[in-house]
Amino acid sequence: MQGSAAGRSARPVDAVDRRIVTELIADGRMSISELAERVGISRANAYARFERLQRDGVVLGFGARVDRQALGLSVSALITVTADQHAWRSLRDDIVAMPEVDYFALTTGEFDLVILVRAPDIETLRDVVLVRLQNHPAIRATRTILVLDEVVADHSVLASPGSVDRLR
Repeated sequence: MQGSAAGRSARPVDAVDRRIVTELIADGRMSISELAERVGISRANAYARFERLQRDGVVLGFGARVDRQALGLSVSALITVTADQHAWRSLRDDIVAMPEVDYFALTTGEFDLVILVRAPDIETLRDVVLVRLQNHPAIRATRTILVLDEVVADHSVLASPGSVDRLR
């Protein structure tokens, strides 16, 4: 099956697919045999589903979770940006090209963009905000929020569509 142009799965994602995705989020390096065992399906079924999830654009790739502080990136900040809306595409490209930018979102509401910046020190953060962002011709205003602590969300809610209701 081919994925649609929007990158959505051509076949609906079922509870077993969600369980596979949940297991891969927890440990993307496990073997297909281990994945099959954890999900409770045959190895052939796990392999076929894994291949389809990749082909359909549900599983985009794999990466390492790293300790940013151990890498020397001890300062994190969320920066909200008010920008000229007609320039959002070129602005997005300029911002994500900055090595300090870890996350970019085009948003609705009071701000047009939210950026997560990781820097080795306050001087680098100052350079990102006061020199590179505020001097950009499409940026009208910024607001910087220092991150004091971070917690990675538990993605186990992916296991089934109704699991969000159980959290309430």
